[in-house]
Order: sequence, then structure tokens, then C-alpha cells
Amino acid sequence: MKIVGLTGGIGSGKTTVAKEFQALGVPIYIADEEAKKLMNTSKVLKRQLTNLFGEQAYVDNELNRPFIADIIFKNESYLQKMNAIVHPKVGTHFKKWVSKQDKEYVIKEAAILFENNGYKQCDFVITVTAPKDVRIARLLKRESTTKEKIEAVMNNQWPDDAKVKLSHFVIDNITIENTKEQVLKIYHEILKHCGKS
Repeated sequence: MKIVGLTGGIGSGKTTVAKEFQALGVPIYIADEEAKKLMNTSKVLKRQLTNLFGEQAYVDNELNRPFIADIIFKNESYLQKMNAIVHPKVGTHFKKWVSKQDKEYVIKEAAILFENNGYKQCDFVITVTAPKDVRIARLLKRESTTKEKIEAVMNNQWPDDAKVKLSHFVIDNITIENTKEQVLKIYHEILKHCGKS
């Protein structure tokens, strides 16, 4: 079974692309969602994150996301420490999930696939891109955040050109019709590599 990594900067539309592949029957693992679940359910992670961020890291047994986002925003080194705690757990969880799938390939959608070297475990990598102003507009519409905070996240992620160089496929996600066409083409292309056409 082939592992396909799906990534893209914040606001590029990874989730939209993932849903299109899912509609074609490809199993999708959304790393950020699984990480959130694990941070709320794993006793080991809870203990480690409380040690890192202090007692306010959890409120009523739920991860205190605004509190942690604020710390990370002010001090980037906390983001690296948090990733070092959470990502190995997500990696183990992903391997178990893969072992239960029975398709030619699966997709792992991860925002920081390159930043944490996750792309090295993938047979193929798809990067989703969109112009920066489009991405910012999408995020401002979707979330209660500021342009400053969005740009801080963008600055923590690899630039698109660096990701594109290491990717097998690139999807320019501007209009949904065009994105669907690109997804369908890549879907068949990867199947060919799996020995199916």
C-alpha cells in the first residue's frame, strides 16, 4: 500500500482537496484532527503538555487551545517542543490506522509534512497551493483571528516554492471546479503507480 502525503500552507485548501479524494474512495488520515483527539485523550500527552505549558494547558479535561496558541505566538520554541511531544504519538497512531486499510493507497493530510520530515515516509507528496492574499481572505472569513496571527503561522511554515520542489504533484486550489479536475487526474496517476489504471 502506498502512502501519499497531502500538505499545503495554512488556508491553501488541503481539507477541500482531501474531501475530493475521499469522495473517490481514498482513505484519508487528517493528522491535525487526530493530534487534537490524542491531546485530549492520551494520559501521557496530557501529562507532558501540562509539564510544558503549566496547569492552564487543560480546562475541564480539554486542551486550552487559545492559551497555548498565545504562548506559541509569543515564543516559537514552544511550538517545536510541543511538536516533539505530539508528533511521535501521531506517527504511531497513523501506522496502526494504515494497517487497517485495504485500498491501493491512503492519504495522510498534514500541515507540517515537510517541517517535521514526515514527507520522507511518503511514496508520493501532493502540495496544495493558493495565492497568499486568497489564503488570508479564506482564513479571516472562516476563523476569528487576525491577519497578524495568520502571517505568524505562515512564517512558521515552509514557503510554497520549497514544498513544490520536493512534491510529486501540485494542486493550485483557486476554484473548486478546477481543483476537482486536478484531483481526478492525480487520483488516476497514483493508481497507475500502484499497478492499477
